[in-house]
Amino acid sequence: MGIGRTTHRAVAARAGLPLGATTYYFPTLDALIAAALQKAAEDQEADLRAWADHLHDVPDLAVALVDLVADYMADRRRARIEYELCLAAARDDALRPLAEDWLHGLHELLTPHVGEDAAHNISALLDGTMLHLLVTGAPLNAPALTAAIRTLSAA
Repeated sequence: MGIGRTTHRAVAARAGLPLGATTYYFPTLDALIAAALQKAAEDQEADLRAWADHLHDVPDLAVALVDLVADYMADRRRARIEYELCLAAARDDALRPLAEDWLHGLHELLTPHVGEDAAHNISALLDGTMLHLLVTGAPLNAPALTAAIRTLSAA
């Protein structure tokens, strides 16, 4: 569907609910989008917890991160919606804290493994890579991403 085409009617139809159900719980389109962003933020928080568990004591951080990116990108529809919602948060101050949770969470997750500066650079690389994959539809180039993470980890 995409955030730009979000309407109460479209959401109700997709969910198999009467239109009144969506407008009752979400009286405005902004409220509906905020709820979707909240759900995406909760999903991303769960992803970060899973990523933290996965990265605990891994022998090769770069390989483990690439595996996690590959797993996340396996559901491109979900990833696309989450990125669209983050862009909505960039335009709406009320939504911004929800989107920032992912950015800060990924940075905090990486910091104990690689330090503050490298964590910032690697999290930016991962977000940029995932956005690039969503825009181009290209497959993940795991060897290139692994090498880039290793370079940033050593810097």
